Amino acid sequence: MNFRTLNRIVLVEDDDAFREALTERLRLCGLEVTPLPSAEAALKILNDRFEGIVVTDLRMPGLDGRALVERLAAIDPDLPVVMMTGHGDIAEAVDAMKRGAYDFLAKPFAPERLIETLRRGLDKRALVLDNRRLAALAADGEWSIPLSGDGRAVEALRAAIQRLADARVDVLIEGETGAGKEAVARAIHNAGRRRLKPFVAVSCAALPETGLESLLMGHAAGAFPGALHRREGQIEQSHQGTLFLDEIDLAPRAAQLLLLRVLEEREILPLGAMESHALDLRILAATKDDPAEAVARGDLREDLYYRLNVVRLRTPPLRERRDDIPLLFARFLSRAADRLGRDIPMITNAIRRRLLEHDWPGNLRELANYASEVAIGLPAAESAQPPEGSLAHQVQAYEAQLIRETLTRHQGDIRRVTAALQIPRKTLYDKMARHGIVPARHRA
Repeated sequence: MNFRTLNRIVLVEDDDAFREALTERLRLCGLEVTPLPSAEAALKILNDRFEGIVVTDLRMPGLDGRALVERLAAIDPDLPVVMMTGHGDIAEAVDAMKRGAYDFLAKPFAPERLIETLRRGLDKRALVLDNRRLAALAADGEWSIPLSGDGRAVEALRAAIQRLADARVDVLIEGETGAGKEAVARAIHNAGRRRLKPFVAVSCAALPETGLESLLMGHAAGAFPGALHRREGQIEQSHQGTLFLDEIDLAPRAAQLLLLRVLEEREILPLGAMESHALDLRILAATKDDPAEAVARGDLREDLYYRLNVVRLRTPPLRERRDDIPLLFARFLSRAADRLGRDIPMITNAIRRRLLEHDWPGNLRELANYASEVAIGLPAAESAQPPEGSLAHQVQAYEAQLIRETLTRHQGDIRRVTAALQIPRKTLYDKMARHGIVPARHRA
């Protein structure tokens, strides 16, 4: 992979005339410069994803250059900061380098000397950011597991992912709970040119009614009491990357209206901001039910559905991928054993029979949980037998068993259980009431 060339500079200088002259000179050299009069202004816009470097004067009112270096080092120790200083302050500049500054230049300096320093700093920053992105991709390796196998259904799915990777269209992903919809979304993201930019997953079912606009759209400094700094919302964080809207049909109506506007305009207006700004968005959305039925029930806005329904991609349930189950289980088991620091256990006849005969209504999530049980060595993993009765009865029995096991594992902590099962608190309580499950019985 080739590393990209960066050209962004944040210039912090309180002398207006010098700041303007230096900005013009840097722009003539093809650099994208953001001139700022103070360290405080710089801290409002800089974060650990900034694709460039900082040039700052040493002596400034308020926060000086050394304080700015220390604050930026706390945000991102790998962000290069070049210090400009007078001849009499060289000792202080050297001290700033010890605190994390990348280099310093004594005024007056030759512009060529500054440009050379900036080019080296930008190359270093590009290398750091690309290595971070590659590390993130490696960490996302687990998302490739659901797409393992050579069955016809998953091969067709992988082919569709490749075709859609760089297509300039939004995609609506359908699939049952646990079938791997987020894995499909991440595979589309990772297969295309956007892979080195953020993949931002939004759990629409968990979006709050209060603070919704700030969470999704972000807010400007001073937008409301306590908003001391500008904050990027989840939508802006996905700029040039991918925004994944999981369970879009379960989003609050206010969130659906807000997302509809973003889909149509491809721009956002942060809370308290005076002007909207455009974003480069690739949007992938997922539903666990037929979205047309969600529209009919009134759960999903019809206009939002038609705006999203450009390309639909179906994620097959595990029962349609029976030939892939042994390989999927092996990969889940290997990952679980590695996570637990244990050797991979032998597969017994009871385990093999479970893999081949069970319908796996919980799909990949159920299979991964079973692999964890086997890796731990629980007796249930050895003696598990397919339940009897209708499919609906088996699904209900498995759901009750899974809730009880998760409650026990987390000692009845409802917050941790909802996070583990990835369902809203109200849904969990409804299911426990239906199955007669009492959380207090599972507390230590």
